Amino acid sequence: MPLTFHWFLPTNGDSRHVVGGGHGTPATASGRDRPPTVAYLSQIARAAEDLGFAGALTPTGAWCEDAWLTTAMVSQNSERLKFLVAFRPGSVSPTLAAQMASTFQRQSGGRLLLNVVTGGESHEQRAYGDFLDKDARYRRTGEFLHIVRQLWEGGSVDLHGKHLQVEGAKLSRVPDPVPEVYFGGSSPAAGEVAARYADVYLTWGEPPAQVAEKITWIRKLAAEHGRTLRFGIRLHAITRDTSEQAWAEADRLLAGFDPETVRAVQTGLARSESEGQRRMLALHGGSREGLEIHPNLWAGIGLVRGGAGTALVGSHDEVAERVKEYHALGIDEFVLSGYPHLEEAYWFGEGVLPRLAAQGLWAHPDAGGRTATTAQVPFAS
Repeated sequence: MPLTFHWFLPTNGDSRHVVGGGHGTPATASGRDRPPTVAYLSQIARAAEDLGFAGALTPTGAWCEDAWLTTAMVSQNSERLKFLVAFRPGSVSPTLAAQMASTFQRQSGGRLLLNVVTGGESHEQRAYGDFLDKDARYRRTGEFLHIVRQLWEGGSVDLHGKHLQVEGAKLSRVPDPVPEVYFGGSSPAAGEVAARYADVYLTWGEPPAQVAEKITWIRKLAAEHGRTLRFGIRLHAITRDTSEQAWAEADRLLAGFDPETVRAVQTGLARSESEGQRRMLALHGGSREGLEIHPNLWAGIGLVRGGAGTALVGSHDEVAERVKEYHALGIDEFVLSGYPHLEEAYWFGEGVLPRLAAQGLWAHPDAGGRTATTAQVPFAS
């Protein structure tokens, strides 16, 4: 299967430094360097679209702007790019969410993808009025997706579940196409929901051996339900013409991590109930030493940022090889980001993607798009 690449819309702000936050911790001060205005996010979206990224992930949580509203506005300033909208089932009714998705599809020309986030931080969930514990939240997510998928099929839904109840729920217009559901999670409860309802299982950027274990686990669970899934991975990227230039940029970012900020973020993330976040923290242990945890895989981002905390770092050729290594395991979709997001989209899009295209692993989504030439990136690091 050809590779698919998505970029990221930094609705928590952008900078030439890492913008920390997420998983119950606030965005760091660097997020004010480039505020997440519609104009700036639209610049990133148009760049990603031109470079050949298929979509762009927009996060959810108290640390960033609302994903639904932001992507609805940015979609009007782009043409092809899809929007992988992250949202939490506990914040909206399943019937309304199904209706919102249907409306988004019609108004955007079918450019919605959904990243369902159950929520791993009880203290943050309570701020939104959600007082279920983690396992109960996953059970509710299963009920939620059961209702939503039946509504998208055009049926009338009656469900009296443990957490959700609907009677006579029906959409006047179903979405066309039906949005694909992206879902991640490392706990047993998460795996069961993914196996039954997801189209794409997403993992954060762990070393290949750990990713392979996850893929095997989810494939087995999905097969028990008579289903097959695609697999994706969420990573940052620092790619340059030479390996030395890329690692110099990683060192520059690391030098900008204030020790007090690192301590505060790590203390906040240590409260996380997310198994995936626990696995991210274990990759660096809060230390600035030994951050290259696999060739060209750097865990430094996770010192100040919750969620995805690893980056592919190296020359364009080295990063392309790491992409191929993950692809050989079964990863077909890559959700990437970098600081700043506008410039890093060009570094990856003009440095790595042409190399993969030349090997027949990727093609620009636009007919006649650039697929096999390496261009000089017009930005200085």
